[in-house]
Amino acid sequence: MDLSAYFQPVNALETGIGDSDFYLNVATASSIYLRQGDFPSLDNASLCILGIPNLDNDNNNADQIRRYFYALAKPFENMQLVDLGNLIPGSSQHDTQYAITEVLYHLLDKNITTIILGGGQHITFSNYKAYEVLGRVINIASIDSMFDLGSDTKPLDDNNWLSHIVAQQPNYLFNFANIGYQTYFNGSSQVRLISELGFDAYRLGEIQADMVRSETLVRSADMLSVDISSVRLSDAPGQSHGSPHGFYGEELCRLCRYAGMSDKLSSIGFYNYNHLLDTRGQTAHLIAHAIWYFIDGFYNRLADFPYRDKQNYKHYLVRLNDGDFQISFYKSKKSDRWWMEVPYNGERRDQYQRHLLVPCTYSDYQQAQQNEVPSLWMKYYERVN
Repeated sequence: MDLSAYFQPVNALETGIGDSDFYLNVATASSIYLRQGDFPSLDNASLCILGIPNLDNDNNNADQIRRYFYALAKPFENMQLVDLGNLIPGSSQHDTQYAITEVLYHLLDKNITTIILGGGQHITFSNYKAYEVLGRVINIASIDSMFDLGSDTKPLDDNNWLSHIVAQQPNYLFNFANIGYQTYFNGSSQVRLISELGFDAYRLGEIQADMVRSETLVRSADMLSVDISSVRLSDAPGQSHGSPHGFYGEELCRLCRYAGMSDKLSSIGFYNYNHLLDTRGQTAHLIAHAIWYFIDGFYNRLADFPYRDKQNYKHYLVRLNDGDFQISFYKSKKSDRWWMEVPYNGERRDQYQRHLLVPCTYSDYQQAQQNEVPSLWMKYYERVN
């Protein structure tokens, strides 16, 4: 597949890369697509960045983020990061969506973790479709103040992309987790629907009070969708739907570092940034920092997801209800992180295998010791049995 046909070079002038040798001296990318006909090689890449224009085919959102990102010091000296430039939009939104899926499928198939600089959050649907083409059942996490559960009978947009994913048949979504929804932006019927679908949803206040829980949610995810509108307007003014409430900038960076450290996660997208509304580049600067923290987490992965080899884990077996059933917990000797195992012997075991070891916290283990079934374990058990 010739990926170069899908991309145009980064605007060196817009990003500031061409202004001074300073940017190229400290650039975190091993290779940046700057000149037509000089498309970077993916042979040794482990990470890549790609920009996607907004609906007006404006690439300035992605390039403004690059302006700040490439001025940062390298989070890891020998990193292999490639910047593919900006996607060339198709003649219609459908064509653009198809192109995004084709590109992401190719990168995922090569085991390259992708950082997407959107456009709108509806791109999350095209990202999901890439996993669908691979035939891979996945978990999705979304840092978002809203559920985006509009009608799937209407054209795909930023407010209904999740419904479009849920409506896909066959469906490759195992679980969805919303991180930081705000109750006044979501009607009671949507909150109830999220619960009926068996999905995870945590209010902003819950996450801010217990950031460790958010770590388990992104550790479980294969892809993470970040709506910059989830960050309070004072920290991220470059957004069309800003709110005085939301995550602080440092909390977003912490969440992104958690995501980078997840052995499962293979794509992350930053959406709904609007450079025309940005004040002194503050939002672009914040997203650049969030990407930096994601990459820092990526290069500090410990490969301690107990999918196949469970030898490097402490195994705790907790019997509940007078021994009627038991739950296996695994604690990593490398990181002290916890997982609990959900039993399933059905016909889709091979597809579900990666998701039957559920990231959890020490408090879940303590709850089981008190003869209480952790709600997270029960939710996954009911989904597969």
